[in-house]
Amino acid sequence: MSDEVRKDTEDFGTVKISDDVVSIISGIAATEVKGVAGMSGGIAGGIAELLGRKNQSKGVKVTIGEKEVNIDLHVIMEYGVKIPDVAWEIQEKVKKAVETMTGLNVVEVNIHVQGVTMDKVKDGEDQEK
Repeated sequence: MSDEVRKDTEDFGTVKISDDVVSIISGIAATEVKGVAGMSGGIAGGIAELLGRKNQSKGVKVTIGEKEVNIDLHVIMEYGVKIPDVAWEIQEKVKKAVETMTGLNVVEVNIHVQGVTMDKVKDGEDQEK
């Protein structure tokens, strides 16, 4: 994640929204969709979780512009779901959550299906197949 922040100048000051905030909002919204077993993080995410820090932004990459944001989500799906339908629902929920909470215009929500699992991924496991 980059350390860039979004700045809005208002009459009373500046509002800054970090990439990490958008990542966390996106990750939580995505994992609430039925059919998503979990998020697929890399080795860095697994190490952070071993150290006892739950990483809500695991598997999420955001790129913030002036007033817009692009989001990439790396997910693990449950076996038997209709992947296109679940992906569409993830896109809708993530877009709505980010736009509602941040005021940013979500231009893209790209879904990268990293695997399929028979069981829902438990917190702290990074299961990629």
